Amino acid sequence: MRAHLVLVHGSRLASSQWAPQLPLLRGRVDVTLVDLPGHGTRAAEAFTLDRCVEVVDEAVRAAARTVPRRVVVLVGHSLGGYAAMTYAAAHPDALDGLVLADSSATPTGPGAAVYRGVAALTDRVGPTRMTRVNDRVLRRLYPAERIEPVIAGGYYFAPTGAAWREVMARCRPAMLRAVECPVLLLNGRFDQMRLGARAFRRACPRAREVVLPGAGHLANLDQPVAFAEALLRFAEEIAEPSGGVADSARGG
Repeated sequence: MRAHLVLVHGSRLASSQWAPQLPLLRGRVDVTLVDLPGHGTRAAEAFTLDRCVEVVDEAVRAAARTVPRRVVVLVGHSLGGYAAMTYAAAHPDALDGLVLADSSATPTGPGAAVYRGVAALTDRVGPTRMTRVNDRVLRRLYPAERIEPVIAGGYYFAPTGAAWREVMARCRPAMLRAVECPVLLLNGRFDQMRLGARAFRRACPRAREVVLPGAGHLANLDQPVAFAEALLRFAEEIAEPSGGVADSARGG
């Protein structure tokens, strides 16, 4: 049975974040790209986690309706991971698999202060200067062929403060307790947001963690091949007919 991945981007970017993965996934799984409210094609929409759940639900339901039936794996990075977690908590039997990439931190305490600071800095500096800074940093970190398609999708600074305030207020590992499908915590080794992975595994015994060497918070950009291969292994394990995992996860 073939897998269908629904990919949800991180903060301040759009679905173009997944450009490095698309050629690596093509032909092995089907893919749907989601823009969160306030980002990309939904830039005019206000960001709320409740609206994120609606947007993700549209994509998941469309993927599940494909014929022949696909197993549906929801993948969220950073902010997209918390949106995916919120979706899974609201629809615990809707997915065959859930991947939380670089979003294994409980968003409270000192870690949350970092994101409050980023949002405040963004508001103070303004989008024009922040765009120049982001362009300069990303082009220094990554080769042009990898990062230019991501940059072309634009940056979306306006929702940052509201998005992380909601995440900090609402998202906790306990949200995964009712999730019925296998869960993968996919983290860069040097990502500060993987430090809470143990709490996520305690809340969800079906969760396991894969750590990518040489990767930080933008693991899909730091190690694009290893990131894609981890997604494919997870999806293919779920889709393997002999295991029967996919059918049992959504009640057949």
